[in-house]
Parts: sequence; structure tokens; C-alpha cells
Amino acid sequence: MEIADYIVADDRRLVALVLDGDDAAFEYLFDRYHESIRRLFVQRMGGANDVDDLLQETFIKVFINLHRYSDNYTFGQWVYTIARNTFIDYMRRRQDDLPIDERFAAPASNAPTPEESVINLQQRTQIEHYLNRLAPRYRGLIVMRFFEEYSYEEIAAKLKLPLGTVKTQIHRAREQMCRLITNGEE
Repeated sequence: MEIADYIVADDRRLVALVLDGDDAAFEYLFDRYHESIRRLFVQRMGGANDVDDLLQETFIKVFINLHRYSDNYTFGQWVYTIARNTFIDYMRRRQDDLPIDERFAAPASNAPTPEESVINLQQRTQIEHYLNRLAPRYRGLIVMRFFEEYSYEEIAAKLKLPLGTVKTQIHRAREQMCRLITNGEE
């Protein structure tokens, strides 16, 4: 392909080219998104030294998981989700390394940017749609675990169920949710 073809190609076309083995197409995807992801990390971390490492880790994950990308979402949403999850993992690892007295210091501002707010609203609407398709028992478990952030043990205690049962049912609920999302069932 000519350089001009890469420049004018939309994200879906570039993804298809990468999946067909065209590594140059991935460079153009990287060029389109790396600055906005970098700004996100700088904003969230206050200019910490690990921004470049997080950026690299994010785009490695993007490349490795590109075959999982679904064009039900914009490519930017998908990359942002990977970046956000990479950042969350980083913060958890970092939190585990801090002495106990530093763990409770006031966090940096977590206020979402306008772009993040729009993406979050779109994702929330889609997730709510699929949540409503789940059996009530599974819906409740997903809400408790992933939205209210209860631990497995807390859910087991609250529902008066064995821990193994809770883990199994949450696993089944996640599988059912993934099937709904993957199949794009309306």
C-alpha cells in the first residue's frame, strides 16, 4: 500500500490490514492514538516516570488482542478501555508496593475528561442493555461484583451462599454476558 492509502484508511480498514499481516498498518493506528493515551496517563499520574512504560504496555496489549476487536465499538473506545485497564492494574501493583501509611493519602483527581464521559455513557448504556437480558440472579451477582465491587467473600456472606457457589455463578454470569455481547443480541 502507498503511504497515502494508510493515512486515509479508517481504523477498521487498518485493523483488517494488521490482521492480514501488514505491520505498517499498526504503526498508523499507533500514531493515531498514542498521544491521546499518553495525555490520559499524564493527566492521571501527574507526569510520573512510568507513562512511557504504560503506553508501551497498552499498545502491546492492543496488538496481541487485535483479533478480539469488535467493530460494534469504535477503535478509540476499545483502545481507551485497554489503556484504562492497564492503568488500573498499574495502580493496584503500585498500591501493593506502598507502605501502609502512604496507601491512604489523598488520590489525584479522578474526574473524567469530556471524552471519557461520553465513552463511559455509551459503554454504560450498552452494558445496561445486556445486563437486563441476564437472569435476575446473574444480574444481581454481576452488579454486586463489578459495579458495587463486593469481594467474593462479601457476596457469599450477604447472600448466605457457599463461596464456591458464588464463584461458579459469577463465572457463569460473566460467560452469559460475554456471549450476549459477542453475539450482539438485541
